Amino acid sequence: MASGVGDYGRAVRTTGRGAGGESGPINALRMDGLYKTYGSGENQVDALRDISVGLAAGTFTAVMGPSGSGKSTFLHCAAGLDRPTRGEVWLGDTPLSTMRETKLTRLRRDRIGFVFQAYNLLQALTVQDNITMPLRLSGRPLDRAWCDRVIAQVGIADRLRHRPAELSGGQQQRVAIARALIARPDLVLADEPTGALDSRTGGQVLALLRDIVTDMGQTVLMVTHDPVAASFAQSVLFLADGRLVERLESPTPDAVAERMTHLGDR
Repeated sequence: MASGVGDYGRAVRTTGRGAGGESGPINALRMDGLYKTYGSGENQVDALRDISVGLAAGTFTAVMGPSGSGKSTFLHCAAGLDRPTRGEVWLGDTPLSTMRETKLTRLRRDRIGFVFQAYNLLQALTVQDNITMPLRLSGRPLDRAWCDRVIAQVGIADRLRHRPAELSGGQQQRVAIARALIARPDLVLADEPTGALDSRTGGQVLALLRDIVTDMGQTVLMVTHDPVAASFAQSVLFLADGRLVERLESPTPDAVAERMTHLGDR
């Protein structure tokens, strides 16, 4: 098993001032009294309603809920892609809602890693160049020790000179995960990361996401519709009608499926 993040660079900050100004642990992500409303009058849609939740650094959290429950809006607010109508989102000790768009863009580039269902790799570039692209865009130097560790962790050391079209879907998603990790982000956001994969390959990708939490100290927030996928996380947040209605620790596929079946009763 690989050693902790402290051996390879910035350690997770665990003390300081919390989102409300109090002294104590700093979550990797925190939402306080979050509302997100679209439209007005008869066309008003409350996508998120009074969401308050914290995700501890170095944890793997899944978000589930029926269609229209607010999962995508939750993820977009966490990434600073959507600004809340009310409330605040904190990345570590940084509030996002009042940040100018140029600073938000830099924050997303430097402190948040993204993993998408469709991989979003650049077909003209090699695996190596796809992985290091975020560093070139930001003008940051490559930390070779960290890069080697990321490549070893995701298991693609023998594919670095290949192009995406020469890889399987699972291999492409491993490249996407390595790209998300290369800048040593505070938070990795995964949006249905196994939606385009078969169940066996999807399980391997989910195990990899779990491993980068336990082996590398990363923080992962994943949106999924699949109870089996959610069971790879350490906890599951359930949304219904824009509200956070339950949090399940140490989930199993059966427990997740049971909660999803009865969300309407809550």
